[in-house]
Amino acid sequence: MSQRPLSLRLALCCALLVSATAASAQSPAAQSPPPVSTGDRVRPMLPAQLQDFSAYVDSARKTFDVPGIAVAIVKDGKVVMEQGFGLREIGKPDQVDARTLFAIASNTKAFTAAALQQLADAGKLKMDDRVIDHLPWFRMSDAYVTHEMRIRDLLAHRSGLSLGAGDLLYWPPTSYSTKEVVQRLAHVPIKNGFRSGYAYDNILFAVATLVIEEASGQSYADYVREHLFQPVGMDESLVDMTYLKPGMDVAMGHAKADFKDLKPVPPMAWLNDPGAGGIYSSVHDLAKWMNVQLAGGVLPGTGSDGKPQRLFSDKAHQEMWSMLTPIRVGKPSVPAMAALTPNFSGYGESWFLSDYRGQKLVWHTGGWPGMVSRVTLVPGQNLGVVVLTNAESGAAFNAVTYRVLDAYLNADQKTDWVAVYDSAVKKSEAKADDSLAKHEAARDKHSKPSLALARYAGTYRDPWYGDVIVSRENGKLRLRFSKTAQLVGTMTPWQHDTFTVRWDDRTLNADAFVNFDLDVDGHITEMRMQPISPLTDFSFDFQDLRMAPVDGKSDAD
Repeated sequence: MSQRPLSLRLALCCALLVSATAASAQSPAAQSPPPVSTGDRVRPMLPAQLQDFSAYVDSARKTFDVPGIAVAIVKDGKVVMEQGFGLREIGKPDQVDARTLFAIASNTKAFTAAALQQLADAGKLKMDDRVIDHLPWFRMSDAYVTHEMRIRDLLAHRSGLSLGAGDLLYWPPTSYSTKEVVQRLAHVPIKNGFRSGYAYDNILFAVATLVIEEASGQSYADYVREHLFQPVGMDESLVDMTYLKPGMDVAMGHAKADFKDLKPVPPMAWLNDPGAGGIYSSVHDLAKWMNVQLAGGVLPGTGSDGKPQRLFSDKAHQEMWSMLTPIRVGKPSVPAMAALTPNFSGYGESWFLSDYRGQKLVWHTGGWPGMVSRVTLVPGQNLGVVVLTNAESGAAFNAVTYRVLDAYLNADQKTDWVAVYDSAVKKSEAKADDSLAKHEAARDKHSKPSLALARYAGTYRDPWYGDVIVSRENGKLRLRFSKTAQLVGTMTPWQHDTFTVRWDDRTLNADAFVNFDLDVDGHITEMRMQPISPLTDFSFDFQDLRMAPVDGKSDAD
């Protein structure tokens, strides 16, 4: 599917990143004040552009309605800053700090890539092995793609699947196991050519999860803890929210119900696709992760033999940061974003690659119910910044990220990226309003459903998702996804044989049109869906469903 304007979760691919010229990037370092002691370490002073950083972050929080933000900056192997701003949860006094845990969502993907590369370093697999060499039962919906899918392909978004294909198998959380999710890939449609172009997916990271488990003999969670968290010193990080305990310093996510009212969103566990997203971490821990990445996999300190220790080999590091899938560079949504438009854009192994002001960027974003984040590395300047937030605003983390990048890469010009992104958000929201207005204008308000409501009730089966049930309750139609507890809502006639479904959970922001196709005898042959708003997250891939009545009949046929 095509990406929707403000889709925030898991990809957030619309963020345009860049870096600056080497000459301008060097000037802040030359002008920086001498380092100061913070008690436990010597930490460089912030560049001049960041002297008002607290006020700037607070303006981002206010403008984009984000309760809490945490930021860490690393430069030349040192932590320049790690700090929290605002509240862990609205209506409560607890403050965000550098050790507050957030769901980092798709920033988890880089850990999955590192795990696979570690296993390749250990000789337990090769990145160009066929997936079926490790998971003989693995199947895509195309025999050629099944045979040719390599482990490296799992990380590169070039499989031929459409954007977010199969996400409804685990988003919102479902009762399927990881293996069941992967088995259902055999029925997820492939809409593009294999390795022919970029389309962000999450489901192949479920495959990567199982490859890691098969090759290592450990669960994904145990492997990540033992081979990634522990060596890096990420002592606070958790593989998923099931490891959260009462009293922990953890942020609560927030979403705008009906795109309007900010409300807390309960934590979500993604147990059936952990390799795609789910890690909880803090900027304190992620600062360590960024430094290891910028060091090319070299860990701090030395081993017992006095030699540097590595998290992964230099070869692995180069492969993860090498472009596998080019991404088309689009036009800026507003003129003020022209400076953010990269000269090149692509995807490596679980990292986006682009440029900004002459510098290569290695970065990723993450989106989760109520939380979005961004990790950005500038290898040529040995610079990294991570921004974690507890609301669904990609504009907020981008505005903060670019202020930091400019402080090091464009010291002579200070741009208010909060104002720039605010204008882009308003433009996108206006387009969404126009889209709904066009639907309303085209609607035949005097039409009625072709059938009595009871005739639409029944069980409908999609080849890859499974059963979706329409029932009649108290004179209304109710729709529920059999494996997804959160996807339950009330259907209302829209026009002819099209209904709208309004989900009971209003923070989903995923209301949809539901359309029934009838044959010449008035029997329902298929039920189709599509999101109503273009602002709905792409992971609600309703449009890929092809739901036929079980046994060829709805309940009343």
